[in-house]
Amino acid sequence: MKVRYVGDYYKVYLQNGEIYDAVLKDGFYRIYDKDDETDYGYWTDDFEVVESDRLTP
Repeated sequence: MKVRYVGDYYKVYLQNGEIYDAVLKDGFYRIYDKDDETDYGYWTDDFEVVESDRLTP
């Protein structure tokens, strides 16, 4: 899925308004950080869904 970050950008490395690939896991969006090659969990409230992985009938 693709999500747009709309949270407080000064708290994390994410940039406000940028779109990221994310996976919803355990109530958090997991976003992969290419710099340190790991993924981090972020509150879903700080994002808006741009593109969902769900298929519509």
